[in-house]
Amino acid sequence: MQTSSDTLAQNPLDLVLQRVVDVPSERVWAAWTEPALLLQWFTPAPWKTVACEIDLRPGGIFSTQMRGPEGQEFNNVGCYLEIVEGRKLVWTGALGPGFRPLSKAAQSQAPFLMTAVIALEPLGAQTRYTATVLHGDANAYQAHNQMGFHVGWGKALDQLVALVGTA
Repeated sequence: MQTSSDTLAQNPLDLVLQRVVDVPSERVWAAWTEPALLLQWFTPAPWKTVACEIDLRPGGIFSTQMRGPEGQEFNNVGCYLEIVEGRKLVWTGALGPGFRPLSKAAQSQAPFLMTAVIALEPLGAQTRYTATVLHGDANAYQAHNQMGFHVGWGKALDQLVALVGTA
């Protein structure tokens, strides 16, 4: 299994997590695109995803609500930018549904704005999974990195694999 790597980043403002997982790509795709599945793995435990809305089309909403162990809540609302069935999802928190720019109030609630690219490469019964998160400036990159990007996104991926894996 390949581990997390920042060396894959094409831009110094990108964070990258890449692994080969023992799950067929269609199951990984389902885990990312079916709300009932996403609710079960998306947020690294002990946090939980308690609500999710997916409108899987460019400009469609991608929204999650996370709840922490002490009851704190964090809402993410964004939109899909690109969808390549079974292979690639791109969404951003910098725009709302319908590509509508976020209000200043909505922007101020987010710790940073980002765009995420989830790329899936089928490898038989396995998948090369690459999550690339793009940030607009060094402060956003540093905040996300210090927040524990690799640990958090890696733990969430482990939860995805445990949920839909073949083993």
